[in-house]
Amino acid sequence: MTPRVVEVRHLRLGAGGPLFVIAGPCVVENESLCLTVAERVQQMTSKLGLPYIFKSSYDKANRTSIASFRGLGMDEGLRVLERVRDTIGVPVLSDVHSVEDVRAAGDVLDVLQIPAFLCRQTDLLVAAGQTGKAVNVKKGQFLAPWDMRHAIEKIASTGNHKILLTERGASFGYNNLVSDFRSLPIMRQWGYPVVFDATHSVQLPGGAGNASTGQREFVAPLARAAVAVGCDGLFMEVHPDPDHAPSDGPNMVPLDHLDDLLRQLVRIREAVGTDLPTSSSGS
Repeated sequence: MTPRVVEVRHLRLGAGGPLFVIAGPCVVENESLCLTVAERVQQMTSKLGLPYIFKSSYDKANRTSIASFRGLGMDEGLRVLERVRDTIGVPVLSDVHSVEDVRAAGDVLDVLQIPAFLCRQTDLLVAAGQTGKAVNVKKGQFLAPWDMRHAIEKIASTGNHKILLTERGASFGYNNLVSDFRSLPIMRQWGYPVVFDATHSVQLPGGAGNASTGQREFVAPLARAAVAVGCDGLFMEVHPDPDHAPSDGPNMVPLDHLDDLLRQLVRIREAVGTDLPTSSSGS
């Protein structure tokens, strides 16, 4: 299928365009942090000519423990994201967990993200599609890549074809994930931009008993591999001090390390080119 361009505000994503970056802290902790991270990442990506979308979750509804920090909530979280969008001038992305959230989130967000655990929820996918905004669907850890066509069909049934597909690892026994890079060309067969989530792919779900942990040291190798295999975009959660972050710290990239990694990824993309492979295997 002919590769599709997905337009997000002033950005054109996919179809052989520059590698785009979705990055930000896991959860909206406060306004100052979000503005700082968005500004720093925007400076890095601008120098490299990479389209950038700021990501942070206003509510982490799928935390391991009832005691885990979930964020500032919808109203305050969306206010912060709107401030980032208007102050820094970048598109913003966040998760939506229920149909009831979609309308308010769609009034602020440029990209609505469907969490991996919810990628089969028909009503949520349709509601997100009906906003007319871009929709990024995380592939469930339990889902075969060829089964993502059903998520596409649900969103596209609304007439919305601004769809991104994100690989974030597959369950490998208990409390572990593995990255099967075959999923990238398989999911590209439908023409929509494909993203590799380099930070959640190194997560160890529930690995700390009452919280998830992760293996940050593998983010860079997996990101480099994904770009070499062929993806349109990279998703990475970043933080100035991930070891003291209230959510997903063990798998977030320290903000000071991001620039060097992005430069490596640009060189790999230049070496392999933008004619990315596709595969109909398993479909």
